[in-house]
Amino acid sequence: MSSEIVVGLDIGTTKIACIVGRKNEHGKVEIIGMGKAESAGVSRGVVANIVNTVESIKQAVELAKQSVAQNHKGSELDVKVVNVGIAGQHIKSLQHRGLLTRDDIDIEISQTDIDRIIDDMYKLVMLPGEEIIDVLPQEYILDNEQGIKDPIGMSGIRLEADFHVITGQVAAIRNIQKCVEKSGLMIDDLILEPMASSESVLSEEEKEAGVVLVDIGGGTTDIAIFQDGIIRHTAVIPFGGNVITDDIRMGCTIMKKQAEKLKVKFGSALASENQANEIVCIPGIKGRDPKEISVRNLSNIIQARMSEIIDHVYYEIKNSGYEKKLIAGIVVTGGGSQLRHIAQLFEYVTGMDARIGYPTEHLAPSPAVSNITSPMYATGVGLVIQGFNKFNKTSKISQEQVKGHSKGQNKGLLEKFFSRGRAWFEEDVE
Repeated sequence: MSSEIVVGLDIGTTKIACIVGRKNEHGKVEIIGMGKAESAGVSRGVVANIVNTVESIKQAVELAKQSVAQNHKGSELDVKVVNVGIAGQHIKSLQHRGLLTRDDIDIEISQTDIDRIIDDMYKLVMLPGEEIIDVLPQEYILDNEQGIKDPIGMSGIRLEADFHVITGQVAAIRNIQKCVEKSGLMIDDLILEPMASSESVLSEEEKEAGVVLVDIGGGTTDIAIFQDGIIRHTAVIPFGGNVITDDIRMGCTIMKKQAEKLKVKFGSALASENQANEIVCIPGIKGRDPKEISVRNLSNIIQARMSEIIDHVYYEIKNSGYEKKLIAGIVVTGGGSQLRHIAQLFEYVTGMDARIGYPTEHLAPSPAVSNITSPMYATGVGLVIQGFNKFNKTSKISQEQVKGHSKGQNKGLLEKFFSRGRAWFEEDVE
């Protein structure tokens, strides 16, 4: 089996998914194993109970290992390092401009210069209790020449860059780190969940044309807006599929498990698409009479709450300032996107084109893990793809750094690169 393996860990409100991927001989990502456990300790994308979350993570990782062993006989996987997704209503984003004044116009701009300007962004002063999770470059400006997407190899003195900076609460980030570490794992990268989902369900053409990704999870609805191939706006709405289940539970006076089953099996986001005389029978509790529920009423409850979620999404689209520039419309993914007629409701409320996003956009066929094509695994698959993107970038940078080192340049970054490797090695030895 290939030694180049990446593991994505999606710590969600309803499920924790551990997805294992590798690159096949054609350079495409192939999913070779997957484990899923019920998420008992997470509420609205934030860890609410450390012990329960740790148990769920361990269970998901163990199932993923078993899945790899079953699909690839004689192969044993030892999961140590994972890419973890982060969401929750504490996530915020802001735009900021960075500046780097270079010493010599004759030396070409290298990845080292880009890394220096990105590292400076991480030094921004945040509000108390907040921390920078990720810094995403948008466009570069070189000696007042605007709209440069990749300045590497160019010459210039004054390099500026517009950044999309994602921040979160320190306590929420630390709790995720604690849960992963107590599960015997180490975090390679903490990735914003809508960014991960976008990697697995969006095509490059859609990102270029302008598109809104809406990932409807159990506890949160995540939004990422792309235009001209650049991330323009991200947001997290603090409710998702679970509030619909709660509404069904209260509206139909039934138990939560029954409400969830009803939503999944008979739920529709458009009440007008259901027959008025269609009835579902729910068994009574402890010898009580069965309950009859109208499918039209069920859909009315779902449509009311779903319309409210879409209104929040539409507000974020308008707030981004890109509403008129999104030619590719809306792509809906996540577990909540599996409701029937949801794309039609999105089109009706927003007036924009909508489609369901499946995480197969950049994957090689994986016959061993057939159910991975469900939208509920969009984030997990995206975490694996992001891991490979980072792996490729790191390999490229390290080669460049070694070349620079031989000329006496880039020494600081090379030291940083190797010291990180030493720290991991020493931890393993201990």
